[in-house]
Amino acid sequence: MNIDILLGLQWGDEGKGKIVDALSPDYDIIARFQGGPNAGHSLEFNNVKHVLHLIPSGIFHPEKLNIIGNGVVIDPAVFKKEIEGLGPSVSELTKRLIISNRANLILPSHRILDTAYELYKGNTKIGSTLKGIGPAYTDKTSRNGLRIGDIQRKDFQELYNSHLKNHLTILKNYDLKFDLKEYEKGWFEGIELLKKFHLVNTEYLVNELIKEGKKVLAEGAQGTLLDVDFGSYPFVTSSNTISAGACTGLGISPKLIGNIFGIFKAYCTRVGSGPFPTELNDDTGTLLRDVGREFGSTTGRPRRCGWLDLPALKYSIMINGITQLFMTKADVMSGFKTIKICTLYKIDGKDCLQLPFGTDSIIDPVYTEVPGWDEDITGIREFNGLPENLKKYIDFIEKHTGIPVTMVSVGPDRKETIFRNK
Repeated sequence: MNIDILLGLQWGDEGKGKIVDALSPDYDIIARFQGGPNAGHSLEFNNVKHVLHLIPSGIFHPEKLNIIGNGVVIDPAVFKKEIEGLGPSVSELTKRLIISNRANLILPSHRILDTAYELYKGNTKIGSTLKGIGPAYTDKTSRNGLRIGDIQRKDFQELYNSHLKNHLTILKNYDLKFDLKEYEKGWFEGIELLKKFHLVNTEYLVNELIKEGKKVLAEGAQGTLLDVDFGSYPFVTSSNTISAGACTGLGISPKLIGNIFGIFKAYCTRVGSGPFPTELNDDTGTLLRDVGREFGSTTGRPRRCGWLDLPALKYSIMINGITQLFMTKADVMSGFKTIKICTLYKIDGKDCLQLPFGTDSIIDPVYTEVPGWDEDITGIREFNGLPENLKKYIDFIEKHTGIPVTMVSVGPDRKETIFRNK
C-alpha cells in the first residue's frame, strides 16, 4: 500500500484541515510531516468550528490513528492547550495520537528570539507568526535542538537550562523586554502532558503500517509557495512544505508515494509580507476577504486577497508532482459577474511563464476574463448540479494545468464537499 500526500499549492490557508477531515474515512492513519503551531487547520462540522495547529486533522475520527512526524516542531504549551480543547479525555487521545521522538521542541526562548529577530528587521520583516518556528528549525539544522525524546532523559532540566543560557546570551544583543517565567509554567506543564503519550520512532511505525496494507494520508502545513527552498524566499516558512518534505518529515521512501493531492483556492490569499502578483488592493479584494472570512486561523491577521494565479499554480503542480487538484472556496466566488485568471506574467515588458528568482521583480499579471455565476452553491452535493459557468471555470483550469480537479468545496462544513470520482 502506498502513502498519499495532501498539501497546499498557494501561500497556505487553502483549506487543508477541512479536506483532510473529509478524506479521513478513507484512510487508517493521518500523519503531519512538517511545520508547527504556525499552522492553522480549520475544520467545521455540526455548526462548530475547530482549529488545529499541531495535531493532525484526522483526530476527530475516533477510529483513526494520528501521527505527528519527526519533521514537525512542537511547542508543549500549545500542544497542551490544543489537547484540552479537543473534548475527549487524555487517556482516550493517547490511543489515537502518536508522536515522533525525533520531532524538535520549541522552547519558550525560541518565541522570544522570534520576536527579537522580527523587530530587528523593521521594514524588511517577513511577517512571522512569532511562534518560535524559525529559531527552532535553526537550532535543529545547526544541531543544537532539543527533541521530544529528550524529555524522557533524567538530565532533561539540565539540557533545557543549557539551551536557555545560550538563547539568553543572544538576546542580550536586543533591546527587548520579556517575561520568561510566565510562559515557562505552561511549557513545563505541556512537557508533563507529552510524557503521557506514546513517543516512538515513528519512521519504523509508518513503514510497518504501510507494509501491513494500512492506508496513510500525509498532511502538509502552510503552502508550496512558502517552502524554504522553492517559495518566495526570504518570505517563506522554515520547512519544506512540498511533497518531498513528506519523505524527510516521516521517514518514508519516495517509491512509497501514491497520489499527491494539491489544494488551491478558487482565488489567492496570502498572510504576511512577500510578493503577490495578483493582489487586489481595492473593493474586490475587500469583498473576497469579507465573504471568504479571510483572517488567519493562527494569528487573526487579515489575509491579502487576489485573483487565481495560474503560473504560480502550475509551478506548484510541477514541484510536487500533483496527481489530483482540489478546489476550495468556490462558494466565495458566487455573485461575481466576471472573474479574472492570471495566465501570464509580464516582467520588464517581456512575457514570462516562470516565477522569477528574486522577490524584487515587478510583475504585471496578464489576465483572461471568464463569466462568473450568481447561484448559491452551498447546498449542492453533485458536480453536475454546479452552475455551468463554474464548471467552465474548472475546465479552464484543467486545460491550462493538465491536472483534473476531482474535488470542489462549496462551503466550510465537512458535508459541503463534492468529490467527482466517488
